[in-house]
Amino acid sequence: MKAITRYACFLLILLSSFLGACRKDLQVIPEELVGILPADPSRQLQGFYLVNEGNMGMNKASLDYMDFSTGVYRRNMYNQMNPAQVNGLGDVANDVGIYGSKLYVVVNISNKVEVMDAKSGKRIQQINVTNPRYITFKDGKAYVSAYLGQVGVPDAPNGVVVQIDTASLKEEKRIEVGRQPEEMAVVGQKLYVANSGGYTPLNYDTRVSVIDLNSFSVVKNIDVAINLHRLKADKYGDIYVTSRGNYLDIHSKIYVIDTKTDLIKTRFDIGASNLVIDDDIAYFYGSEWSSNTGKFSLSYGMLDVKQEKILNTKFITDGTDAKIMIPYGIAVDKYTKEVFVTDARDYVSPGVLYCFDPAGKKKWSVVTGDIPAHFAMVYK
Repeated sequence: MKAITRYACFLLILLSSFLGACRKDLQVIPEELVGILPADPSRQLQGFYLVNEGNMGMNKASLDYMDFSTGVYRRNMYNQMNPAQVNGLGDVANDVGIYGSKLYVVVNISNKVEVMDAKSGKRIQQINVTNPRYITFKDGKAYVSAYLGQVGVPDAPNGVVVQIDTASLKEEKRIEVGRQPEEMAVVGQKLYVANSGGYTPLNYDTRVSVIDLNSFSVVKNIDVAINLHRLKADKYGDIYVTSRGNYLDIHSKIYVIDTKTDLIKTRFDIGASNLVIDDDIAYFYGSEWSSNTGKFSLSYGMLDVKQEKILNTKFITDGTDAKIMIPYGIAVDKYTKEVFVTDARDYVSPGVLYCFDPAGKKKWSVVTGDIPAHFAMVYK
């Protein structure tokens, strides 16, 4: 009997130690507040959310918020606002968007779209989508591109675009597009989807799929170039699509498609990893990887989308670009024309967010989470 009692006590101690360890493991990482600027409640841009991707497999995706009304940068606010979510935001946050009163974060490896209240950042619910990539919105619907299949598997199926009702937060329908679809943009009643085929480097996809939103059907595929990625619409009815090339002898380029004809009208032989269009200007940066040299080739530029020409001016003019290791995200304040650029640095440690004035001079910078990448602007 004594032996049994001693054994029971041993199990109890072991269980207590295990539960204590679990409690320590599940402690919420606290939010950090950093004063950046004087408070400006009158500013049209109230603030912006910045999603940090976090490295794959490390479950370190996080959400920051720059609050211009208080001048405070809130680092890792998701965990603070949602302490019950013991795994935090998840594994690799790949996109973010605001529609109505809700904030949507696409979490790629965690196979979900996380939905929050756009004012508070408090979680509403998640929508399960396998291997999701990007999100856009139109007429009460959210559209999510998704690779499907396991990460990196060459025989993964064609990807899909999932239609989600933004009121009920339920998936309504989905449609097959090309292989490993990436960014999307809506022009009129057409949704354009860039297909990459990134899981098969010797056989990249080359097409932009065009979905008619009224019938929710693919009405055509536009052959553009290999390994497509970014896709942005301007106010003149054109879309700008980037090709990442093959990282060897085929270099990154930007293609302009006229959505009235769905034909390619212009090509720019420049490296562009990301771009944002504000009024008549596209701000872009290139961080093109070369397997030949084992290095990134970095560049920054501006493009006049009305005239369709590269400008000689830059949006960084004070030499700060020399300090940026890996540019990874970009956004523009449509009122002040300030440009925000993130630096992922070495991909495994905290990044940096930079703010530049319209003359290209650095105004301020702040440390972010790991791999800062995607912006959602909050205007009055």
